[in-house]
Amino acid sequence: MSTDARESYPVEKTDEQWRAQLDPQEYAVLRQAATERPYTGEYTNEKTVGVYHCRACDAELFRSATKFDSHCGWPSFWAPLAGDRVELLEDRSMGMRRVEVRCATCGSHLGHVFEGEGFGTPTDQRYCINSVALRLEPAEG
Repeated sequence: MSTDARESYPVEKTDEQWRAQLDPQEYAVLRQAATERPYTGEYTNEKTVGVYHCRACDAELFRSATKFDSHCGWPSFWAPLAGDRVELLEDRSMGMRRVEVRCATCGSHLGHVFEGEGFGTPTDQRYCINSVALRLEPAEG
């Protein structure tokens, strides 16, 4: 895990470009590391089979096959699509140590990852991701 964000990403835009592309809640979460209220996101209880993309840059991040019910109020995944799709950063905000999850393509804030909570998933990890940071592309068929 790195502790500092990269200086550049494959997709980079000015603050004005991000503001024009994203609605106010998307901008607050993706670009300012805010958190949507628990149990309000469109994907919290979603069961559709497909791939979850970064809402900011459209990078593929998670598959529905790794999504599980954690009852934490946000969509939870036990692993990203591939390790290099997300960036993990130390987050010491709010008086605690957490691990922030960012999109490795555009640097947008997605949520946090937690370990050792006993969910019985293959990785013993819970990627707690804001719905507003994602866009689900349903599988064809």
